[in-house]
Formats: sequence, C-alpha cells, structure tokens
Amino acid sequence: MSGLHVSRVRTLYRRILQLHQLLPPDLKALGDQYVKDEFRRHKTVGSEEAQRFLQEWEVYAATLSQQVNENRQNSTGKVCFGTSLSEEKLNDFRDEQIGQLQELMQEATKPNKQFSIAESTKPKLG
Repeated sequence: MSGLHVSRVRTLYRRILQLHQLLPPDLKALGDQYVKDEFRRHKTVGSEEAQRFLQEWEVYAATLSQQVNENRQNSTGKVCFGTSLSEEKLNDFRDEQIGQLQELMQEATKPNKQFSIAESTKPKLG
C-alpha cells in the first residue's frame, strides 16, 4: 500500500484480528483467513485504492466492535454479526469483488463447518 503510513495499516490489521478473538470459533477462523488474504492482496495497490481499502476496513472494525458490545449485553444468548449491503454499495463492486462476496457468503453459511479449531491449536512436537 504505497504512500500510506505502514503503522496505520498494521494497527488496523491487529485491531481486526483482536476483534475476531471475540467471535464464535468458526467465524473467527473464516474472518482471520479472509482478512489476511485481503491485506496481502492489497499490499501493492495505488494510494487512492489503498485509502479506500483502509476506510472500508476501518468501518468494518467499528461495526464489529459495536456488534461485539451489543452481543455481550444481549441476555438472550443469541449472537448476531454482520450487516446488509445497500444496493448502491453492491453496484460499486467490481465483478471480481462480487465473486469474492459470493464465495464468502457460501463459506459462512455452510451447514458443515470446514474449520477444525482444535487441530490448529495442537502443539507441534519436535
């Protein structure tokens, strides 16, 4: 992300991963992988795209933080994360982004969990 202060990017990246610690395990695993891929994919974008990228992820972090707090205060035990995208926002997406969004939705709504958190936390021998 040329032209942007590296510490701003790193701070936002760490903040998002810290917020993901508060998600259910399957959402955390999915979210962590998606964030890592997206930040890696946008390392070399131009200044204007990098600015837009960071703004959108800052909005995500603020929204997720608010939802985490609301879910903590919710006594029903039902957790709710996410938000609907407006038609205007969807129309701004490139075809590649729409494809990514569809893949993410399919992964997030699969009935059989794809992630085995227990396996990834086993200590390595040797």
